[in-house]
Amino acid sequence: MGAIKSVTDASFDADVLKNDKPVLVDFWAEWCGPCRQVAPILEEIAGEQADKLTIVKLNVDENPATAGKYGVLQIPTLNVYKGGEVVKQIIGAKPKAMLLRELEGII
Repeated sequence: MGAIKSVTDASFDADVLKNDKPVLVDFWAEWCGPCRQVAPILEEIAGEQADKLTIVKLNVDENPATAGKYGVLQIPTLNVYKGGEVVKQIIGAKPKAMLLRELEGII
């Protein structure tokens, strides 16, 4: 993974909630097909929007506490955090154009 880093239950607070920029968290798992579909799209967006948006991945199987805290029941779930709060939630794999539309006003 290039522009996207992984976060854990332990690093979530520092990496996501205390970040100065908006952070898109990709809640995913190894076994999830739609998660694998959306991963290269998120890589592209991360590279193109690096100055405006940080994108990170959180494996829900390895980090169930954070997923549970934010009520993530389906994956992929993409939560956008700004100032420590969820400002947008996108559920399911979407094409790049649709994801960018969803992120208008954030990036």
